Amino acid sequence: MLKWLERALFTSRWLLVPFYAALVVSLMIMLARLFLHVYDMVLGIFTISENELLLHVLGVIDTTLTASMVILVIFSGYENFVSRVTPETHDNWPEWMTKIDFGGLKLKLLSTITAITAIHLLRAYLEVADGKAADLQWSVLVLLGFAATAVLLALGDFIAHKVRPD
Repeated sequence: MLKWLERALFTSRWLLVPFYAALVVSLMIMLARLFLHVYDMVLGIFTISENELLLHVLGVIDTTLTASMVILVIFSGYENFVSRVTPETHDNWPEWMTKIDFGGLKLKLLSTITAITAIHLLRAYLEVADGKAADLQWSVLVLLGFAATAVLLALGDFIAHKVRPD
């Protein structure tokens, strides 16, 4: 009975695969959104203000960072929780994808979320500069919270590696 239970629990990791497939679909949706940003920039090349152009470029950067974060989650999560991947059997498979452990993944995700939050803060600031109202205090507090959490997580990982070297 115990052996069957352990086998069922071990096999259940494959239930994560549809989640990773959903993330791939999310990537495709973000790609469509990226094309919309570029399309708006091209259409307004002669008419949009510098701030509007910067907002579009920040949207492209924001989408790129988010898509990169999704890729990190897909590959690292699959490698860590579902099945090992051997880079030698895949052409052009980046070697780093099999070397991110769960702690490194958390730190990379939190760093990316902090960068995305900073971009949103900059976008809100530019909208205020264009005369649109925004509540920048909350945005600044959220950014500082993410940044502080990232620093504390990095410090915790640093201390853990000093105590228990690999």
